[in-house]
Amino acid sequence: MATETMLDPLLHSGLKGFPSGQPPMHTSAVAQAGWNVLAGDLPLPVALIKREALEHNLAWMQGRVRDWGIELAPHGKTTMAPRLFRRQLDAGAWGITFATVTQLAVGVAAGVRRCLVANQVLSDADLTTLQRMLAAHEGLRVVFLVDSLAQLALIEAWFARHSGGVPFEVMLEVGVLGGRTGCRTHDQALQLARALHASLAVRLVGIECYEGLGATGESDADAAYAGALMDRVEAIARAADEQQLFDADEVLVSAGGSAIFDLVAGRLKPGLGRPVRGLLRSGCYVTHDHGFYQRLAGVANQRCACSDGLRAAMEVWATVQSRPEPGLAILAVGRRDISHDMGLPLPIAQAARGELAARAVPPGWHVTGLNDQHAYLRWPADDEATAPAVGDRIGLGISHPCTTFDKWHWMPIVENDYRVCDAVTMHF
Repeated sequence: MATETMLDPLLHSGLKGFPSGQPPMHTSAVAQAGWNVLAGDLPLPVALIKREALEHNLAWMQGRVRDWGIELAPHGKTTMAPRLFRRQLDAGAWGITFATVTQLAVGVAAGVRRCLVANQVLSDADLTTLQRMLAAHEGLRVVFLVDSLAQLALIEAWFARHSGGVPFEVMLEVGVLGGRTGCRTHDQALQLARALHASLAVRLVGIECYEGLGATGESDADAAYAGALMDRVEAIARAADEQQLFDADEVLVSAGGSAIFDLVAGRLKPGLGRPVRGLLRSGCYVTHDHGFYQRLAGVANQRCACSDGLRAAMEVWATVQSRPEPGLAILAVGRRDISHDMGLPLPIAQAARGELAARAVPPGWHVTGLNDQHAYLRWPADDEATAPAVGDRIGLGISHPCTTFDKWHWMPIVENDYRVCDAVTMHF
């Protein structure tokens, strides 16, 4: 698919949230349509992104990595939105991270030319696809993770069967006991590093870890956990450097989920005998959220002494479709529309039918459950005076943007008054 098609795709009425009967239009034409979410121009439910918060987050994170002396390779799996990739790169990101070769192909088609695959690549199909992409796109750089001799053996077997290929650039992954992928011990990591260096199929260009699974939101515990992990990463990097195992003039050192990124950022440029490029991979920062990451970011803001941190940029708006009993409204939105894996949606705003201005919801409103297409909104049963009416619109905050993005093919970008000014498409 051509880059221009990925960055300015066609929207149509077959997409959830797009007006029925509206002729197809490119995303670049959406701003001229004159739509306003609260005017009823888009069918609900609809997930949207607030422009001002989005732009603030892009600049905020880029400013942090600049202050830390490292660079940003944000995780594209959060959004899988080429137009957001472009915004991140234009803001100064070094490149984009992906979780799979399929995701990588979307990014490359959208024009991304420096890529990390923060995962193990080992199947014949993926290695073949990767080699074809490297041959087809001048200047493309892709680095993926290796964490075992077994994986290396599969790569070498593929490489031996395909003459004329270029060695794959790889990073050694350091893991934690009971966690996901990654070498568990110092000796295991160095044994693998020696094998990677000796292999004709790969070039060892860096070292990587992921600290996010250990995040608790309690600063002392999180700092101890992240510090111990980064101590291991640094020790392995130093040993590999002393033994001349890196196959690049510049060593890449990468970490950073979206929960406690500040605790690893300062450890991504260990003193080695050659230049080091530190790469932070946080992805959820781009829209942030109202729940899980908001809670953890509040603690991080205290550590960083940041008075104006990340802002929640994504909302999902839905209609009150029923008031079947006191203290309960059923919203026409559910698990197919909004994330629920890290917490239920949070009611944050309301607008009566016909109103063009949103206002905060009363205290005590909360969502207690979701079905496929329904949400259970409750409030104190003795507070019926402020209860919503059938036909009212409710704005919901989310917890964990990744699993809201993947439920939509497109999202409008809106001004603070909910006028639609742009749009993005997702390619999961």
